[in-house]
Amino acid sequence: MTPPTTPAPVPHQVQDVLLAEPRGFCAGVDRAIEIVERALAQFGAPIYVRHEIVHNTYVVNDLKAKGAIFIEELADVPPGATLIFSAHGVSQEVRREADRRGFQVYDATCPLVTKVHIEVAKLRREGFEFIMIGHKGHPEVEGTMGQLSEGIYLVEDEADVQRVQVSDPTKLAVVTQTTLSVDDAAAIMAAIKARFPQIRQPKQQDICYATQNRQDAIKVMAPQVDVVIVVGSPTSSNSNRLRELAERLGTPAYMVDCPEDLRESWFEGRPRVGLTAGASAPDVLVQQVIQQLKQLGALSVRRMQGVEEHVRFPLPKGLGGTGLDRPLPTERSAP
Repeated sequence: MTPPTTPAPVPHQVQDVLLAEPRGFCAGVDRAIEIVERALAQFGAPIYVRHEIVHNTYVVNDLKAKGAIFIEELADVPPGATLIFSAHGVSQEVRREADRRGFQVYDATCPLVTKVHIEVAKLRREGFEFIMIGHKGHPEVEGTMGQLSEGIYLVEDEADVQRVQVSDPTKLAVVTQTTLSVDDAAAIMAAIKARFPQIRQPKQQDICYATQNRQDAIKVMAPQVDVVIVVGSPTSSNSNRLRELAERLGTPAYMVDCPEDLRESWFEGRPRVGLTAGASAPDVLVQQVIQQLKQLGALSVRRMQGVEEHVRFPLPKGLGGTGLDRPLPTERSAP
């Protein structure tokens, strides 16, 4: 009688995890969350927030549990309530409506988005029209375009550039959503400059330092791994761009909102895993994903070298801040 054969051990699907640096929260997200938490501590629940404070399910649910109520329409906020504008910014009409309704307002708009709003207002007073590079329907785009009642035109791709009709090509400026793909924005910018050679560009690019740094890290990491996992919510623009960039570089990539989203099939024949997180994803989720990858066999976790970010933004006056912005350092990593 032939003895039963012992099945060969199944090799670990995941062996090594390479952790991107930098990853996760940026200064604008840190500030926005702290504004909500300080308002809750100072005034008590409920605190109303127009739109998700940042695009991350875990963060929003955590703040809901602490007493934040997220709304889209100001009519849903009771008179005299405390209202916070999300990190994405709001239109001038939303600001006027909040004033009319008499809310106590704290503005969690990322200062880098506010910088774009200030530039739009300044140049409009000088007679400029604008082309905005961004994604239709994104709250940041709606907020920036809503700084003006007319004279600002959205382009999402190079084809859109050819359809723009402006009053005076010599009085035209360009602004950009802060969370775009750097490479995509550059291609659209090239098409804009080809059609409107005299267009005025910002002194510094509008795409934020954190978006730039996380994309640069992907460019270094993707060739070193077999698959990339991006921690981020489906609504997060910058997280989606990280996944797209990895795939463009030839590495399969997936985005997860929580560790339960991981699928074993993603790692079949792909033992080297790259892990990063969008600018609105908390590190607690990254650590949970690491633990899940260890359950799938990961034997080592190592951090790649990357730029260290030291940017900090002040809080609004009344929540521990002075209400005065200080100069904003620009931090970018080299690819």
